[in-house]
Amino acid sequence: MFLLKVGDKLKIPGFKKVIPGLCCNRFQLRDEFESNHWYVAQLESCIQSKSLSQGKIIHQHIIKNNSNIKDFSIILDKLTHLYVKCNEVQLARQVFEKIRNPSVVCWNMMIRAYAWNGPFQQAIDLYYKMLQLWVTPNKFTFPFILKACSALQDIQVGQEIHKHAEQLGLEMDVYVCTALVDMYAKCGDLFQAQTLFNCMSSRDIVAWNAIIAGFSLHTLHNETMELLVQMQQAGIVPNSSTIVAVLPTVGQANALSQGKAIHGYSLRKMFSDSVVVGTGLLDMYAKCHHLSYARKIFDRMKQKNEICWSAMIGGYVACDFMTNALALFDEMVHVYELNPTPVTLASILRACAKLTDLNKGQSLHCYMIKSGMDLDTTVGNSLISMYAKCGMMEDAVGFLEEMTSKDTVSYSGIMSGCVQNGHAEKALLIFRQIQLAGFEPDLATMMALLPACSHLAALQHGACCHGYSVIRGFTSESSICNAIIDMYSKCGKIHISRKVFDRMHKQDVVSWNTMIIGYGIHGQCAEALSLFHEFQFSGLKPDDVTLVAVLSACSHSGLVKEGKYWFNAMNQEFSITPRMAHYICMVDLLARAGNLDEAYIFIQRMPFEPDVRVWSALLAACRTHRNIEMGEEVSKRIQKLGPESTGNFVLMSNIYSSVGKWDDAAQIRTIQQHQGYKKSPGCSWVEVSSVIHGFIGGDQSHPQSASINKKLQELLVQMKRLGYSADCNFVLHDVEEEEKEQILLYHSEKIAIAFGLLNISPSNPILVTKNLRICVDCHSAIKFMTLITNREIIVRDASRFHHFKNGICNCRDFW
Repeated sequence: MFLLKVGDKLKIPGFKKVIPGLCCNRFQLRDEFESNHWYVAQLESCIQSKSLSQGKIIHQHIIKNNSNIKDFSIILDKLTHLYVKCNEVQLARQVFEKIRNPSVVCWNMMIRAYAWNGPFQQAIDLYYKMLQLWVTPNKFTFPFILKACSALQDIQVGQEIHKHAEQLGLEMDVYVCTALVDMYAKCGDLFQAQTLFNCMSSRDIVAWNAIIAGFSLHTLHNETMELLVQMQQAGIVPNSSTIVAVLPTVGQANALSQGKAIHGYSLRKMFSDSVVVGTGLLDMYAKCHHLSYARKIFDRMKQKNEICWSAMIGGYVACDFMTNALALFDEMVHVYELNPTPVTLASILRACAKLTDLNKGQSLHCYMIKSGMDLDTTVGNSLISMYAKCGMMEDAVGFLEEMTSKDTVSYSGIMSGCVQNGHAEKALLIFRQIQLAGFEPDLATMMALLPACSHLAALQHGACCHGYSVIRGFTSESSICNAIIDMYSKCGKIHISRKVFDRMHKQDVVSWNTMIIGYGIHGQCAEALSLFHEFQFSGLKPDDVTLVAVLSACSHSGLVKEGKYWFNAMNQEFSITPRMAHYICMVDLLARAGNLDEAYIFIQRMPFEPDVRVWSALLAACRTHRNIEMGEEVSKRIQKLGPESTGNFVLMSNIYSSVGKWDDAAQIRTIQQHQGYKKSPGCSWVEVSSVIHGFIGGDQSHPQSASINKKLQELLVQMKRLGYSADCNFVLHDVEEEEKEQILLYHSEKIAIAFGLLNISPSNPILVTKNLRICVDCHSAIKFMTLITNREIIVRDASRFHHFKNGICNCRDFW
C-alpha cells in the first residue's frame, strides 16, 4: 500500500504512457489496480473537474484491461456521466449502449442530455425504449422528457406521458406537475396548463414562473400581469427568472410604464446586474421604441454576451435604425471579436435588405459559408430576403436551391421577392413547387401568394387562397383578411372585398386603409369618403396612409373641393404633417382636373424640395391637356433632378407627338436611348381557367394569334359602323393614317380582350390587367366593343380600374 501525493504523475501497470496531471488527493491505492474502486474514484474526479482529456485516457485503459474488471456496469455508468457532463452526448450514448442493465438514474441522465442539448426526438425515443425494457420512470424522469416535448411542440406525446405520470401516482408531485404546466403552456394549451396549476396543492416559485412564462410566450399581456399580481398576493417574491419571463410581453404590449416599474424592481433587487435580466430589459425598451434607454442599459452592462449584442442589434433593426445596427455589428465582430449568433446574422441581413446594401449582404454570405451558418434555416431565409430586396432574384433562387433545410418561410421569401421584382407569375410557379415538395401552405405562404394574385388579377387563384385560408382558420388574423380584401379589390371584385371587410372579427387601421384605397381605384369616391367617415367613429385613429387613400380617391373622381378640404384638415384634425405622398396626390388632383397653373403654384409653395414624382404628376396632366409650354418647362426640371424612369421621357414624347411635332418627339427618344433608359413595352394579361395569358403590343406569339387577329379585324369593321375613328395622336411615329390604325388595333389590351372574347363564357365579364395607363384610343374602342359584344369588360391599368358596360366607362372619361 502506498500514497500518491498531490501533483504526482501516475503510472498504471499495463499502460506504457504516463497520465499527466492525474492527481489523487490523499487517495490510497491498493496493489489491486484492476479493482473497480480505482477507476470509479478517478472517473469521479474527472467528472467533478470536467477533465474530458484525462477521462478519455482512463477510458482507453479500461478498454485494454476490461478482462480484469469485475463490475463493468458501474464504471460504464461513470463514463456515461463524464461524457454527459462534458457535453459529449454521442460518446455518452455509445458507452450507455454497452451497459447491460442501466439504472433508472442512468436512463434519466441520457434523457436529460438529449432534452437539454438535442436532438430532442432522441430523448423521447430513449424514454419509450426504457419503458419497453420494463424500467419504471421516477419523478425525475418526467421533467426531462416533458422538456423535450415542449421543445418539439409535441403535445400528443406530452399528453401520453401525462397519463404515464398519472398511472404512477406522480401527477401531483410538485416537480412533475410544474413540468406538465410548462409543457402544456409552451405547446399552446393554456387551458390545461392553468387547470393543472390551479390543482397544485403547493406552488413554488418555479411553478409560478412556468405558468407566467407560458402566458407571456403567447403574448397574453393582461393575463400575464394578472398572474404576476396573484403570485405576489400568494406571498411568493418574484425572482430574476420571473422578470425574464414577463419582460417580452411587456415589450410586445408597448407597456412602457410597466416596463419601467419592473426595471426599478430589478435595480432594487440587484437583478439588473445579471446579463440575462439586462438583455431582457434592453429588449423590452427596444420593443417600446425607447432605444436611448435600451442603449444606456447595454453600455452599462459589465458583461455582454453574444445574445446581449444580438438583442441590441435587433432593437435597432426593429426600430428602423439600420445604419446604427450595422455599426454596432461591426463593433461586435471587429472590436470585441465576438462571433455573431444565427439570430444576429438574421437581424443584420434584414438591415442590409432595408438599406439594399448588397455588398455588405454578400460579405455576410461569405462569412456564413465559412462558419457553416448558411445551413441554419432562419439565417438562410434572411439571406433570401436580402437578395430579393436588392433585386438579385437569380442569387435568391440559386441559394434556395442550395439550402439543405427549407421551410415554408424559405419559399414565402422567394415568392414575395418575385412579386416585389415584377415576377408575379413566377411566384405562382414556386407555390406549385411548394405543393409538390409536400409542404402544407401556412399563413406566411398565403401572405406571400395573395399579393401575386393581386398583381396578376388572378381571381381564380385568389379565390382558392381565400377558401383555403378559411378552412385553415387563417382568417381570424387581420393580416390575412387585409391581403384578401386587397386581392379581390385588384381583381375587380370590390363588392366581395367589402363583404370580407364587414365580416372581419376585428378591423385594424390597415383594413380600413385597404378598403378605402380599393374604392378609390374603382372610381367609387362616394363610398370611399363614406367609409372614411365610419373609420373616424370606429375608435381607431386614421394615419398618414389613410389620408393618402382619401386624397387619391378624390383625385380619381375629380373631387377637387373635397380633396382640398381633407388636405387642409390633416394637421388640424388628425395631427398628421403632410409628407411627399400627400403633395403628389394634391398635384395629381389639381392637374388632372385641368388646374395646371394652380398645381404649379402649389408645387412652388411646398415646404420641402419637390421630387421627380411630384413633377411627373404635373407632366402627365400636361400630356392629357396638351399644354406643351408647361410640359417643356416641367420636363426640364425633371431632367435636372434625374428622370428616374422611362415614363417621363415617354410623356414628353407623347406631348410632342400629339401635336405633330415629330422631330421634337424623336429628339426626346434619342436622349432617352443615349441615357440608357428603355421604354417598358405595353403588356396586358387575362386569366382563363386559372391560367394567366400575357400579351405584348403587336404580339403574334400566342398559339391562338390567328383567331385573335381575325377577331380584332371583325371588331374594327363593326366599330367603324358605329362611328369609331382611331385616335392616331397616340401613335408615336410619323407614319400613314392606315398604318397608325393597325398599330393601335394591336395594343396589348385589345389583344387580351379579343382573346378573352374567344375563351371566356359570355356570362362572365372579361378582366384585363395592363402595366401602363390605358390610352385614349383603347378607352374609346373598348366602349364600342361592349356595345358590339354585349359584354362587360374591366380594365385595370397602372392608375385605376375602368368598368366598361353598354358603351360607358365608370371613370366618365376622367383618368
